[in-house]
Amino acid sequence: MADPLALEQLWYGKDPASAFARTLLTPASLVYGGAVGMRDALYDVGWLRTHRAPISVVSVGNLTVGGTGKTPVAAWIARGLAARGARPAIVLRGYGDDEPLVHRSLNRSVPVIVGADRLAAVERAAADGADIAVLDDGFQHRRVARDVDIVLVSADQWGGAGDVRLLPAGPWREPLHAVRRATLVVVTCKASCDDAVDRVHDRLATVAPIVPRVSVRIVPLDLVNTMDRSETRSLFALAGLRIGVVASIGDPTAFVSQVSALGPRFNPKVDARLFPDHHAFTDREVAEVARDLKHVDMVLCTLKDAVKLAARWPRLGPPLWYVSQDVQVERGVGGLDSVLDGVVRARTSRTPRTPSQVAG
Repeated sequence: MADPLALEQLWYGKDPASAFARTLLTPASLVYGGAVGMRDALYDVGWLRTHRAPISVVSVGNLTVGGTGKTPVAAWIARGLAARGARPAIVLRGYGDDEPLVHRSLNRSVPVIVGADRLAAVERAAADGADIAVLDDGFQHRRVARDVDIVLVSADQWGGAGDVRLLPAGPWREPLHAVRRATLVVVTCKASCDDAVDRVHDRLATVAPIVPRVSVRIVPLDLVNTMDRSETRSLFALAGLRIGVVASIGDPTAFVSQVSALGPRFNPKVDARLFPDHHAFTDREVAEVARDLKHVDMVLCTLKDAVKLAARWPRLGPPLWYVSQDVQVERGVGGLDSVLDGVVRARTSRTPRTPSQVAG
């Protein structure tokens, strides 16, 4: 099992050992970057084809491996499209059972279509009555043409322009200049200060000056009982408690930082058990985590973890609650609204008519 803290140390560590390990991996990153560049060039010149779907497509993706807040932002966008009268569906590859379950929990009325063939999945969504497909993690999947390309860049993971290292020496799937393909760039933040967000905007303004940008902050909202989701508590309920954390998400340290920074009235010291993104917990691991954290008053996780842990969490273990989150637009709200309004207006010209509509 890959250690998420070891990966973070490798990719972001400032110590000599981490720097040396990145140097050793640089040739592999150059090979990876060459393959990515060749593939993008083939799409740019038309040798690799993109295929137009029967309905409008909004892609929500990123340039790095996880941790940007893609799932909550994609769910928030789907909710915004539905509020505008559209019939969205979430379409995703499904790298684990957690992501589809999270989307179904966040938007119970929005269909979730899972499939390795994203084009076929979008076509299935259209056949089921959707008029807009929201591609979760679709930026690198260029086979499907999209009407809107939204790219997320995390301020929490930003190390500066010099730290853009491609896999495996770093977390980047594509070079930063790939944002020029985007319709809109969303700078996300969970725990970073405003200065960190500003630094990301400044760099993006240099790399892709004509691509509009917005900022969103993903903030803790409430505590939800994983055993009974109708039971919620305010974050103030954490006051004076000993807190444990279990997380298997793309950027677990940002979540731990969120919990630790909730305010002086809370206990800032948390005991964390961190696992790789999309980790498939075994019953033994769940029991071991509950046993290791038996000394705390409450164990916190994300919804992404709760959908995997709740049914198997020991009844005699410390209570397991997840932290619900809210997406708050802090900069450029008009730009994001304009993008969503535009795709909703355009969907009517793309949505195929039903047989009854044709007959009428």
